[in-house]
Amino acid sequence: MAVDAITSYKVDVAWAAQTVLPMELKDGIHHLEARAYQGAAAEQQALVLINRGKGPEAGAVPLVRVHSGCVTGDVFHSLRCDCYLQLQAALERIVHTPNGVLIYLPYQEGRGIGLVDKIRAYAMQDRGADTVEANIQVGAPVDGREYGLAAHILKELDFNQVRLLTNNPVKIEALQNLGIEVIEREELVTPVNRYNRRYIETKRIRMAHEL
Repeated sequence: MAVDAITSYKVDVAWAAQTVLPMELKDGIHHLEARAYQGAAAEQQALVLINRGKGPEAGAVPLVRVHSGCVTGDVFHSLRCDCYLQLQAALERIVHTPNGVLIYLPYQEGRGIGLVDKIRAYAMQDRGADTVEANIQVGAPVDGREYGLAAHILKELDFNQVRLLTNNPVKIEALQNLGIEVIEREELVTPVNRYNRRYIETKRIRMAHEL
């Protein structure tokens, strides 16, 4: 596929545009297949980056990261969460894995509560609440994410079995309930700093993340 090749095509509940995206990581430049999906709702958009297996590797069970969008972390490298480090660590593994897949879901900002409520919840955390308590205090769900579009994308790619790069058992259960067989979980652990220590401990203790 040429680097500037672009195609569009219909799928059952979403449309996609496709191209090739050159990306610079720590070990150099990698060219990944990139697809943009539009879900049923206007805000449900996804960017999918794929490192296709070739030859005998084409049938490898994919290593998949379903990553929730985080403007403060992924874009501005905030130290209050581990999102940026998780995203970079996931990409570094995906580019060296046959059928490595990153599904990036911008509309899942703040575990699905949106940017404004996330910043409101940060203000509650500044006053002593942990991330679970803060979401409740602003009237938002503790975790409002759903994975229907991610599951649809994996099925459209013919990836009905996956190795999932996650620490979150809820994400595994959700995908399996949507017809994606998670045959293996691979952990994604990143360094802790003084700004995100309580955030990570709350994920481990109150949200059952395997950290």
